[in-house]
Amino acid sequence: MYHFPDLLTRPMKALFPVLVLVLVLALTLSLSYSADTPHIVLVMADDQGWGQMSYMGHPDLKTPNFDEMAACSLRFDRFYAGASNCSPSRATVLTGRSNDRTGVYNHGFPLRLQEKTIAEALQEAGYATAHFGKWHLNGLRGPGVPVLGEDTHSPGAFGFDHWLTATNYFDMDPLLGRMGEFEDFKGDSSEVAVAEALKFIGEKAATQSTFTVIWYGSPHDPMVASDEDRAPFAHLPEQTQHQYGEILAMDRSIGTLRKTLRELGIADNTLIWYCSDNGGLNGYGPDTMGGLRGAKNTMYEGGLRVPGIIEWPARITEGRVTDFPAGTVDIFPTIAEIVGLPDEARLQPQDGQSILDVIDGQDIERAAPLPFRHDKRGVLIEKQYKLLSQNGAFELYDLIEDPAETTNLIETKPDIAKRMIATWTDWNTSVETSDAGKDYPEGIVAPNQPERRFWYEDEGYKEYLDQFKTRPDYSDWLEKQQKKSKQG
Repeated sequence: MYHFPDLLTRPMKALFPVLVLVLVLALTLSLSYSADTPHIVLVMADDQGWGQMSYMGHPDLKTPNFDEMAACSLRFDRFYAGASNCSPSRATVLTGRSNDRTGVYNHGFPLRLQEKTIAEALQEAGYATAHFGKWHLNGLRGPGVPVLGEDTHSPGAFGFDHWLTATNYFDMDPLLGRMGEFEDFKGDSSEVAVAEALKFIGEKAATQSTFTVIWYGSPHDPMVASDEDRAPFAHLPEQTQHQYGEILAMDRSIGTLRKTLRELGIADNTLIWYCSDNGGLNGYGPDTMGGLRGAKNTMYEGGLRVPGIIEWPARITEGRVTDFPAGTVDIFPTIAEIVGLPDEARLQPQDGQSILDVIDGQDIERAAPLPFRHDKRGVLIEKQYKLLSQNGAFELYDLIEDPAETTNLIETKPDIAKRMIATWTDWNTSVETSDAGKDYPEGIVAPNQPERRFWYEDEGYKEYLDQFKTRPDYSDWLEKQQKKSKQG
């Protein structure tokens, strides 16, 4: 190591020009880095269907802020969540890998600490990183409660410098955990999450590039909307009023996010990537899924295809719509290319690909089909065809000619079916290898995984149960769980 003994003995007057030069260089490097690399905001809804936007022609919902965002951005007509429900899709966002590779087999399973995440990679690259809202990757089930500071699988364990987080979905007037400290908020949960995220961005953006994840708890069931947000839907059933009201509040929060980024002077070089964690819920009409077959928890299009929007004014200078099939599994690889992350920042094999060429308007094909494996079912999506494996059989659909998946072509397109089944089988074998831990340096899955459990069963939450019983967002659910325990 080189030493500077002469500097240590010089008078401070002689040192002053050197110190000024060092400070100027440091400031210049900081500003140039911040200017050249985009701020990144990932926003994800909870159970919003593909058709639940007014730009999709929904008959009741009005989403002017989403519409305005989509009109000047890259809008995907075929964007896919990583799985047909919550936690698995979130794992694909953070890792760029199919959820079953990461141990997140279904909702409530914890993400393995051995995985490499996008937050860790960006943190290492100098980004300030933060998570706001729903987490659901720490093994806890039940309505969202604050993530505890001692939680071994908190956002902090996966590369987030700052976090204000609930274990699962959260509604009106939420109770959240800021780095493990409980904080009570008033107002719609989506607007709370965005307001707090903007405080973080505003504090950091002048001197550091920021990576901000906002995972809404809406419009997940149960739904609680304000009277004002329910009012436009008074002619509809009460439950629908609440769901649509929550989407109105989400839309409003997106407007606040975009407006404040402009006021901060960083909107042009901020990449906002919006999507939902899975398809919409049954019971709210066919417009929820935009006429697609299936819903949340199915592997048909209605369970996987979701809204997808990328806004980045510095790079996307005019609005356009693409039918390129992309998904949450592509987020990490794309941002890795944008920021210039080293290859070793991502654990291999990756299931997503960079779609920066699509962002730049190039007409390309996927390098490999989009793969899915969730709850003992599998899917492989090419530009035209989709292979579905479930209940011990394969199904084949032409998504260009038959987006509603009404006609199974497995018997009439044998050559295509044979080719895709072979591709699927090889990929599925690789997932089995990953699931066994062979991708990790240790060659095994570390034995430190928490069990999938309800939070009221966790020792860390025992002292808060009496407090939670007084809150409407937990009391009814806790009472039902207690009745189930007695019956069992």
